[in-house]
Amino acid sequence: MKALLQALPDLARTIVRLAADPILPAATKVVLAAAVLYLLSPIDLIPDFIPGLGALDDILVAAVVVDGLLNWVDRGLVLKYWPGSAESLERVARAARVLAAWVPQRVKVKLFARRP
Repeated sequence: MKALLQALPDLARTIVRLAADPILPAATKVVLAAAVLYLLSPIDLIPDFIPGLGALDDILVAAVVVDGLLNWVDRGLVLKYWPGSAESLERVARAARVLAAWVPQRVKVKLFARRP
């Protein structure tokens, strides 16, 4: 979780750059935009003022987005926009994979699988 929190600025830059890439499917861009809006919104499923739990929903959303990007978007495309090294992206991917395990696979497939 610490790796994911430390990587949030790099993740934000990567998501913005990916959203502008013409190769990324429009449906994936919509998911990325929705995730960014949720993360920036002051309205959360778990209010941020609750100590220890307030950031949990934001971290889970970030983990699902990272896990989805790295499992359903070409890794080379993600690395093209990732400001760090491939190793740093892999550390973030491992942290995201652990947290995203709480989300059912069918939800992740619905969000990130390619659509015609």
